[in-house]
Amino acid sequence: MPRTDPPSGVEQHRDEKAGSPEPEPMPWQALPVLSEQQSGGVELVLAYAAPVLDKRQTSRLLKEVSAVHPLTAQPHLKRVRPGRDASRPHVLEMLLCLAGRAPDMRSLAELLPQPAVDPHGLGQPFLVLVPARPPLTRGQFEEARTHWPTSFHEDKHVTRALAGQLFSAQERAVMQGHMERAVWAAQQAAARGLRAVGAVVVDPASGCVLATGHDCSSTASPLLHATMVCIDLVAQGQGRGTYDLRPHPACSFAPAPAPLGVGVGPVHKLHEDTDTEADEDSEGGLPYVCTGYDLYVTREPCAMCAMALVHSRVQRVFYGAPSPDGGLGTRFRIHTRSDLNHRFRVFRGVLEGQCRRLDPDT
Repeated sequence: MPRTDPPSGVEQHRDEKAGSPEPEPMPWQALPVLSEQQSGGVELVLAYAAPVLDKRQTSRLLKEVSAVHPLTAQPHLKRVRPGRDASRPHVLEMLLCLAGRAPDMRSLAELLPQPAVDPHGLGQPFLVLVPARPPLTRGQFEEARTHWPTSFHEDKHVTRALAGQLFSAQERAVMQGHMERAVWAAQQAAARGLRAVGAVVVDPASGCVLATGHDCSSTASPLLHATMVCIDLVAQGQGRGTYDLRPHPACSFAPAPAPLGVGVGPVHKLHEDTDTEADEDSEGGLPYVCTGYDLYVTREPCAMCAMALVHSRVQRVFYGAPSPDGGLGTRFRIHTRSDLNHRFRVFRGVLEGQCRRLDPDT
């Protein structure tokens, strides 16, 4: 398939920015698309707590209450917090146990069996909302701690990503260049009466563009979304592939360099390859389709394309504009599902304004 490159200005723009020691700030952010657990709010449950009226009993009470009501499913919750009511005589409050689905006010005798727990030093119990699960992001932690003291093991990578600080200015310039190529491909599709969605597959280790494609779907070929086209183009570059995309000159691929003396061999079937770490075709020596590669696409992939990305072992996906039926953040978050044999990172918002203008449905 002959290679059709975008206008030279697209590539030159990317190279000039990537090589500049101080690239100019860009009006977009590549923000991570996290799992529902990471991106959701803090779920709260009711628990019983009691004021510690005699601080000298705190250590003993903590040991006895923890033995009777261990918080094995809530290890993130701290047992003791400073009292919040300055007018009350106690200075500490102790978490006793969760309250269950139909809580009512109970006495210490009902909550703490004797003689396992000597309630001396505790005041009248009360109900309080506490975080049901450990916080996964700093935002969740800040919200959770307003209800009850909570431990937090911060993922610095996630924190930097949410703050838009994960990528350097030069990395962002390179990312912009790749997305500009995808925008160009989408424009070529629009000029041919096709849906204006473009995509690019890149080897981040070398910076090489391996495939450029756009939406080629029609009544006769409804599956040829831009992402599916690019995956197949990568496979064609490896001597495989399924679709004849020669009628679409803007869709192109770069042949994958085969190891010296090694031919292109067959690929194991997907249902036989369930190892998330498997990254090469052991017979041919080539990467398994998109293993280790990045996809840039102007519109959020649908569920079908998201599953194809799982099976192709893509490393990262960057999309510009969200889609109402998107499979990577808007309607589903397929890339985060723990029951799939491969997961990948997703970032949204690269050249979002330009990408939205390409496709009014986004």
